[in-house]
Amino acid sequence: MAQYTPMMQQYLSIKAEASDAFLFFRLGDFYELFFEDAVNASRELEITLTGREGGAEGRIPMCGVPYHSAENYISRLIEKGYKVAICEQVENPAEAKGVVRREIVRYITPGTVMEGKKLGETTNNYIVCLTEEDGRYGVSACDLSTGEMHATSTDLSMKLLTDELNVYQPAEIIGDEQLLESVKREGLFATKPVLYTGWTGREPALSSGQFQESGYDGLDSARRKAVDLMLDYIRQTQKRSVTHITRLFPYDSDQYMMLDAFTRRNLELTETVRERSKKGSLLWLLDKTVTAMGGRLLRRWVDKPLLSKRSIDQRLEAVNALYNQYILREDLREQLKEIYDLERLVGRVSFGNANGRDLLALKASLGRVPALLELCAHSDSITLQRTVQDIDTCQDVFAWIDEAITDEPPVSVKEGGLIREGHHAYLDQLREASVNGKRWIAELEQKERALTGIRTLKIGFNKVFGYYIEVSRNQSGSLPEGRYERKQTLANAERYITPELKEKEALILEAEEKMVDIEYDLFLKLRLRIAGETARLQRLAETIAAVDVYQSLGTVSAANQYKRPEIIESYELEIQGGRHPIIESMMDGGKFVANETELTSEQTRMLLITGPNMAGKSTYMRQVALICIMAQIGCFVPASSARIPLTDRIFTRIGAADDLLSGQSTFMVEMSDIQVMTEKATERSLVIIDELGRGTSTGEGMSIAQAVIEHLHHHIGCKTLVSTHFHELAHLEESLRYLSNACMAVQESGEKVTFLRKLISGAASTSYGIYCARLAGLPDSIIDRSYALLQHFEAKESVMHGAMEAATAAESVTADPDRARPPVLSSIVREKAGDYVSSGSELSVNADTESDEPVIQLSLFEDTTAQEKSAKPERTAANSTEKELLERIRKADILNMTPLEAIQLINDMKVKLQNMP
Repeated sequence: MAQYTPMMQQYLSIKAEASDAFLFFRLGDFYELFFEDAVNASRELEITLTGREGGAEGRIPMCGVPYHSAENYISRLIEKGYKVAICEQVENPAEAKGVVRREIVRYITPGTVMEGKKLGETTNNYIVCLTEEDGRYGVSACDLSTGEMHATSTDLSMKLLTDELNVYQPAEIIGDEQLLESVKREGLFATKPVLYTGWTGREPALSSGQFQESGYDGLDSARRKAVDLMLDYIRQTQKRSVTHITRLFPYDSDQYMMLDAFTRRNLELTETVRERSKKGSLLWLLDKTVTAMGGRLLRRWVDKPLLSKRSIDQRLEAVNALYNQYILREDLREQLKEIYDLERLVGRVSFGNANGRDLLALKASLGRVPALLELCAHSDSITLQRTVQDIDTCQDVFAWIDEAITDEPPVSVKEGGLIREGHHAYLDQLREASVNGKRWIAELEQKERALTGIRTLKIGFNKVFGYYIEVSRNQSGSLPEGRYERKQTLANAERYITPELKEKEALILEAEEKMVDIEYDLFLKLRLRIAGETARLQRLAETIAAVDVYQSLGTVSAANQYKRPEIIESYELEIQGGRHPIIESMMDGGKFVANETELTSEQTRMLLITGPNMAGKSTYMRQVALICIMAQIGCFVPASSARIPLTDRIFTRIGAADDLLSGQSTFMVEMSDIQVMTEKATERSLVIIDELGRGTSTGEGMSIAQAVIEHLHHHIGCKTLVSTHFHELAHLEESLRYLSNACMAVQESGEKVTFLRKLISGAASTSYGIYCARLAGLPDSIIDRSYALLQHFEAKESVMHGAMEAATAAESVTADPDRARPPVLSSIVREKAGDYVSSGSELSVNADTESDEPVIQLSLFEDTTAQEKSAKPERTAANSTEKELLERIRKADILNMTPLEAIQLINDMKVKLQNMP
């Protein structure tokens, strides 16, 4: 590197430590980027690319951003998935011998952001570490901004691992390199988040002392490795101790309902499918939280419904108390409105990033705590009382801040104006000197005006020249000679100093410089003192978040007249008057049609739901799943009554969606979803499949649908809701003991069809697809042609059905040898049936058999023996009657017939059939 200047040599040596990151290299008031970093940053940030002489190599590409506005530029790079290394000057330039020493003080990655737009106010920003140890996958998830860490482990199943990842939606994943490569191949995290695969970890420091009240020592080896690597990675990237990570929450996956990525998406738990926005999701409906930390906790509750009846009942007890006490809810909300994001405030304090305004926000929040906890302690809820029991209100921290920090501190902590008057005696003395000095300056200005007679004379100050006397160019000649020393010439003014002004300036500036240093030192000591109380403050923040979530669920439940569900540990699922919570909330004055659901172990475990498009099948199935989830997070449910069993998993297959990135069609995606269901579902699961079997031919689709239903019925026995347009599957009710048919009620009046949105017993006979097409606005010509084709296809289907029945009858061998049929006849009949339908004539089949039997003509309307076929006059009359009946069916205007006309037509045909020879 000898060809480069000393400073560029320093840059290159530091850049070698951060080869995978943009290096923000501090030079004075700017962060500069060089070489390839500069080229890429100018493109990504849309800033000007310049150059700098670097030595023998000539000009070096360069770009830069002001240090005081660097946060915005860094955030933009992080949002694009890049990593940034911050390199600061670590010695005083005035004292440096040669090039100022510089070091990387922090790495910023998507998962280690502590502030800025990247941090959603009510969403966690998780970094996840994945490891493999002793035959298990270890998972740790940490939100550096709040200091919380979760840890679990799973069997060596990539699907179980991805289910855990979907709970956290991590901004960044680190861990064992081979394992991360496997996660990449799954494709679920191909574009988001960033996966750092090069991290194998150093020898981690002992982590057991990191956590207070933790179960670290009881972790299995896989979890412990994941926690150790996570902490080591954070320490190495942040270049400091992370004392605010004091909360470790180990858990087992069987403590929570498991929801895979498809189910979360299909049920729109935290965001909608189409717009990927919070509005319209279950979280949006339930979120009436007031604090940011309450919003984050509610999201975690929605993501991880409970599987403990005791814990759910405790939550329901608190919600019930708030449901029935409007004044208590409003009083709690009033107190919560004044509480800032304690979790992230404490994180910034501990991290050393908090300024005076952050401490003021912390003080304001702590000031509301006593009244808030008092309301909970005197409520009727045992759960609320226990939640706030023995909670430290941290009023000593409140007093420290109140005593030290002024009411209007500046943003910067290095410019003074932070410390309250009366807090520090020497600081007050310096302030007095500074104030008196400035008063003296003001008095000097008046004195100089009187002495010179120049009324526009003024005394000013800047950081370069200090204090000065300024007069206009035209009046500078009026100044007495010998007393004023020229300091600076401007276009229209002259600036001077006097010995008297210079002497006073030294006293004033010395006082101000000392004041700034003392205030900064006092502030750092206070911030460090508060950081020592991190664990107490975090526990208080957890309590406030829980109270906020309880009031949110109580508010939503009361506003929508939800009812408290009964949580049971048996199989039965009973919902009376169930409603879809989100659709109901978005109906402008309309009334949602409620439906019942009853799935029991001894009668109905499966519902096969048929019926028209747009009649509400998908809505009904979704609402059952959402009611179960709401009950298990501890919320009241949209029903007149509900008995909800503990459901370990919910699987959904709802909606058509191609997965183009992985080359999977709609049908392939559906089959993949169903594969997961059949592999992971248990008797305690709820399976929802919408439009089972679509995406392939009718025969194959119907076959797969029936096979899936039979598998779930025979081998798993889970609660199942299946909708389908294959009305032929309704016969399964006769052969499957635990399956019942249901359909969405429809009311017909002439050509008008009304979807009643009501689930009733029985199977539907049509899907009203053409009617829905008319509602969608298709041209009348298409609609009329569709109805005509439908009549034609249904007539074909009717004749085909008759042919198939005849073929089946022909296969049977009765006791009468004259009624015997060759075994090959059935396949021949089935093969020729389509030709018969299209021609409208009788079906003739030549069967090549070992016997010399004559050609057999098979009637579709009766089973005839060989002797009857030889009676040609009678057969000719029968054929004539059959053709006449078929012609009448073709010409009949079925859709426009009255019921009486239809009955008359059927009666006439019946009479003719009875009179046939």
